[in-house]
Amino acid sequence: MSAMAVTLRDVAERAGVSVKTVSNVVNDYAHITPATRGKVQRAIDELGYRPNLSARQLKYGRSGFLALALPHLDSPYFSELASLFSAAATERGFIPLLDITGADLAAERQVLAGVQSHMIDAVVFSPLTLTADEIAARRSRVPMVLLGERAIPDGYDHVAVDSVSAAEAVVEHLLSLGRRRIAAIGRESAQGTASVRLDGYLAALERAGVAVDESLVVGVPNYERSAGYDGMRQLLALPEPPDAVFCFNDLLAIGAMRAAADAGVRVPDDVAVAGFDDIAEGRYSTPRLTTVRPDMRLLVDEVLRLLKRLIEREPGGVEDVVIPWTLEVRESTAGGADA
Repeated sequence: MSAMAVTLRDVAERAGVSVKTVSNVVNDYAHITPATRGKVQRAIDELGYRPNLSARQLKYGRSGFLALALPHLDSPYFSELASLFSAAATERGFIPLLDITGADLAAERQVLAGVQSHMIDAVVFSPLTLTADEIAARRSRVPMVLLGERAIPDGYDHVAVDSVSAAEAVVEHLLSLGRRRIAAIGRESAQGTASVRLDGYLAALERAGVAVDESLVVGVPNYERSAGYDGMRQLLALPEPPDAVFCFNDLLAIGAMRAAADAGVRVPDDVAVAGFDDIAEGRYSTPRLTTVRPDMRLLVDEVLRLLKRLIEREPGGVEDVVIPWTLEVRESTAGGADA
């Protein structure tokens, strides 16, 4: 049967329920038993039913489309985020759309302007180049939830990891191993992730009474493996190289470990290396990478909860949601230890 020809009545007959029950499942009505929801969903999958979006928009004022605007998809962190968001949104009856801005200012401004916004119920946006003032001046009325570790203007729901406390924990772990020349790879001129993780790095050193050596804080053009490689080579060329390196994401750390290996420097014996994000590559690297693991599933669930509240105009104030994290101690800092 053609998916375009399948109706709610067809699904109801296949599932052995009423048309109203099928409608409630399609529109994510809360008071449906798991057994009934599963039966209806199986019928939907078997018949290939797709809702009539034009009719839905006319009846409910909603299309069912959610836009996720991310700076990159070649980053494992954003790739995982997109995958989890797509699956969770689909489970809730939404149709996810993906927009890759490339961290380009013009593209990010288009997201703010709400291009073809009449077809989208809400937007999840992770901006890298926009200022808080530009976001505050947004005129589009499409609901929007912001992601990322950056200054957020009043009036917007925001979901992010507490990168300051997480970065502090990484440096405290390195200090607990007796390391004192702890370097950081990841400083950028732009606001956002780099600045907050640098804040955590500096705070941990200050609390431990360890003086900051500016030569140990390395700037990068991007958060790719090659930048981590070059950053580690710069550090190893110092008259007194570091005995530990905190990289502001896992890709930087993996590049840094490759540079150490190429230079005959042992990780973690000569230099301990830690990252941030817990991407799959770090779990299978040699040595396995110590890192910060954000609760990505909870992040996606919280984003969708906020979107649903905004779309349905439920009561409640603006929320700034902080996602928990754990420090995964592995071989790159603790030798044979693997928590």
